[in-house]
Amino acid sequence: MAYVASRRFMSLHVASCRFMSLHVASLQKQVSVMSMNLSAKLDELQRGDRHLETTVALCEIRTQLQELTKSVESCQSEVSEVKRDMVAIKHELDTVQQVKEEIEELREYVDRLEEHTHRRKLRLLEQGLTFFLTYSIFSAVLGMLQFGYNTGVINAPEKNIENFMKDVYKDRYGEDISEEFIQQLYSVAVSIFAIGGMLGGFSGAWVANRFGRKGGLLLNNVLGISGACLMGFTKVSHSYEMLFLGRFIIGVNCGLNTSLVPMYISEIAPLNLRGGLGTVNQLAVTIGLLLSQVLGIEQILGTNDGWPILLGLAICPAILQLILLPICPESPRYLLITKQWEEEARRALRRLRASSTVDEDIEEMRAEERAQQSESHISTMELICSPTLRPPLIIGIVMQLSQQFSGINAVLYYSTSLFMSSGLTEESAKFSTIGIGAIMLLMTLVSIPLMDRTGRRTLHLYGLGGMFIFSIFITISFLIKEFFGYVQEMIDWMSYLSVVSTLGFVVFFSVGPGSIPWMITAELFSQGPRPSAMAIAVLVNWMANFVVGIGFPSMKAELENYTFLPFSVCLAIFWIFTYKKVPETKNKTFEEICALFRHGNGSDYGSTYRQSDSTADIEIQHRTEAGDERPKEQ
Repeated sequence: MAYVASRRFMSLHVASCRFMSLHVASLQKQVSVMSMNLSAKLDELQRGDRHLETTVALCEIRTQLQELTKSVESCQSEVSEVKRDMVAIKHELDTVQQVKEEIEELREYVDRLEEHTHRRKLRLLEQGLTFFLTYSIFSAVLGMLQFGYNTGVINAPEKNIENFMKDVYKDRYGEDISEEFIQQLYSVAVSIFAIGGMLGGFSGAWVANRFGRKGGLLLNNVLGISGACLMGFTKVSHSYEMLFLGRFIIGVNCGLNTSLVPMYISEIAPLNLRGGLGTVNQLAVTIGLLLSQVLGIEQILGTNDGWPILLGLAICPAILQLILLPICPESPRYLLITKQWEEEARRALRRLRASSTVDEDIEEMRAEERAQQSESHISTMELICSPTLRPPLIIGIVMQLSQQFSGINAVLYYSTSLFMSSGLTEESAKFSTIGIGAIMLLMTLVSIPLMDRTGRRTLHLYGLGGMFIFSIFITISFLIKEFFGYVQEMIDWMSYLSVVSTLGFVVFFSVGPGSIPWMITAELFSQGPRPSAMAIAVLVNWMANFVVGIGFPSMKAELENYTFLPFSVCLAIFWIFTYKKVPETKNKTFEEICALFRHGNGSDYGSTYRQSDSTADIEIQHRTEAGDERPKEQ
């Protein structure tokens, strides 16, 4: 800008000088011509002796002198104007010089600000795990343990629940129920959990903003206790409708948990631990899933008398969270950005960080608040209609779909029957189902340190790719079993191949799609639109959960051995989308992630953010190796 202004004023100066030179040259020429004319007239007067001719000549001389006088006056006037223009140009050049100096000062200020921001980020990256942060995360993820437990608890006692429904139907109507109808009733018991999850997930934004993250979790336990009691007293009341109602209410509870818990953890976690601590969500889910599978075996609670207790044990996580969570602080981001309670936010951070110096965290939150000032209150419709927020919303939705339409819920809900159809005995199938839970737990533990080293995007690509390969192997094992079913050795071998392929499928799910969608959706948005974005993403997740839960038995009956092929196609599509569009959020503040989308202009996000992330990592590494100086903290 200063360069353009300087060029403009210099061109004006040159033009004025040229004009003045031309005018002076013209005046000199005119004076020279008039001088020659005067000399000629004087010569004529000297040669002639008539009075009349002398008078005429003098008149002509007087006229030419008057014209010369006017020309000189005009030239003086124009010279004065040029002088004034020169003074104005000099003044404007001084102004331009002053602007240039201000721009240099501004550039130096921006450089200092970037350096300060980088130093602040390095200090944030050095924050560690404290006892109270661990306690708060443990208390919060009990809600995700509740989700995992109720996802898997309905699987093992399938036959016991169906027998109970048959008995109730026969006592009511005096006739036996058809196998097709009993399958439909069981599918309702499975899928109504997802319907409740949709309602709870979509309500998450309102609950989070109205009661806070911690307050919403505390209130949510009332639903957890109510749903668990209804399921636990199902057999006593001799009513499978009570089972449906209990599953629906516990579904609402789990839907709210899947929205509030990842939001709370992402907002209290330090920058360098956000990925690993976000994976704790999936760790709690897998623990709950494994616990439900172990307790559901026939030797413990998987009996006709024990299954109501198995379902009713969902009351334990709710009661435990009600006891532990009140001691934990509210989310500092919620307190500072949403409520504008800085002192309460500082107090919460001091407890979480075990340090009296929390200025870096407060400054990072303030920077996020300033960057998203226009988005302080974002409704669901505003979020959907915003051109800036639409790309991360689409990414969050597709990530949730990649979790559900990967086929994992088909494995979790119907793993026992799936293994039995592969040729395993009922007892072996149940123990193989427990093996799924154990593998998920083990691989989730492995993925925790990888999350902040390898990155979310890379792990998700590995997970989707591995699931795609093993889904093809599952289909191949089904086909070989059909074509070579008359060979007993082939049946045994294919049974093991089916189990190994399913376990491999679960391993790669745990590495990526199991935990990353919950975490990355919370990371892609700033404080204002985050609750609405989480609500939409969780709603989509639960809708997909419902579609898979209610549709898989019919799809299995129609496609038979090709049941997993639709999931293979979906996995390939999700892999391509992740490679092209999903950014890497490792070691990035919420402000930096939002800035990436503001400057991305809808282009190839994956490649754009791969480059920016590599540059940022290299810079951080170099500065760290160089020994970044920082003030000593008291």
